[in-house]
Amino acid sequence: MFELQLRDIEARYEEVNLLLASPEIASDPNKYRTYAKEHGNLREIVGVWRALQSALLELVENEELLSDDDQEMREMAGVEKERLTAEIAVFQEQIRVMLIPKDPLDDKNILLEIRAGTGGDEAALFAGDLFRMYSRYAEARGWRVETLSSNRPDVGGFKEVVALFSGNDVYSRFKFEGGVHRVQRVPATESQGRIHTSACTVAVMPEAEEVDVQVSDTDLRIDTFRASGAGGQHVNKTESAIRITHIPSGMVVSCQDEKSQHKNKARALKILKTRLLEFERQSQADDIADVRRQQVGSGDRSERIRTYNYPQNRVSDHRINLTIYKLDQIVEGALDEVLEPLMQHFQAEALKDIGGESS
Repeated sequence: MFELQLRDIEARYEEVNLLLASPEIASDPNKYRTYAKEHGNLREIVGVWRALQSALLELVENEELLSDDDQEMREMAGVEKERLTAEIAVFQEQIRVMLIPKDPLDDKNILLEIRAGTGGDEAALFAGDLFRMYSRYAEARGWRVETLSSNRPDVGGFKEVVALFSGNDVYSRFKFEGGVHRVQRVPATESQGRIHTSACTVAVMPEAEEVDVQVSDTDLRIDTFRASGAGGQHVNKTESAIRITHIPSGMVVSCQDEKSQHKNKARALKILKTRLLEFERQSQADDIADVRRQQVGSGDRSERIRTYNYPQNRVSDHRINLTIYKLDQIVEGALDEVLEPLMQHFQAEALKDIGGESS
């Protein structure tokens, strides 16, 4: 079962061990960090592989005891064989999962973008609820949330909000959240108790770094204007708000949350670069049907992925036919109830692809 591949991984693990101990690598923080990360990624699978090898050897030795003259010894060997067989099966399954090709973006931070869709004021309030749900989940995981851009209407919530989520495994846990989220509930302004349906779109974009996207100044048009708050009231009297247009793509980003023009420009550039990276990534994915199939929902904004039904306290994820009657807990940040089944579904689909190689 993947023996040659595993032996290559083990050999590379030993090689990295030696590199980390060498003075040349130890004296270079960047190289040391790179090799230490690789070492950490290899250590777990090598540990399981070695445990499997040990269990297989023990099973072979145990087989000899099954034909021992002593009946008690044979019975003990039979019990031990059952234990080892079960243990080996667990190790083999763990290795199959570990050998699933890792998404290179999984370690990235993300820009989470939520936009109110159909439903007017109720959609804006729902956008606020979604942002609060994601923020609570992030807080529980020790992630950092920084709002980069927002548009707040008088009623509350958001017409649009863009935030940077930073921490361990952010993209790997949020990458299936992109798409249309629908809410069914009775609005506070509804006097006859009728249920209304509203929607928001969520986009999850891996954070762009300088090495990921190069944007020439000549491709940008930067305009300044006065920031305004809800109702059109001026937040300040200086032109601190920034609008950046990427001329080749026509992409436009505005940012006015900060009083400093410099900070608004930096935030707008971060959002623009991340959107450009996501556009490029999605364009590549469109050309590869297999990538879309593995992503358990492409994140296409025309795709309704989830419904939040308040009267029934129900959350339904339509991609995997998941229904949970714990909406009150989920909107408070207990998102693992939904995220874990999604990740397991993706894992099962990936295992199907490599399943034929395990024999």
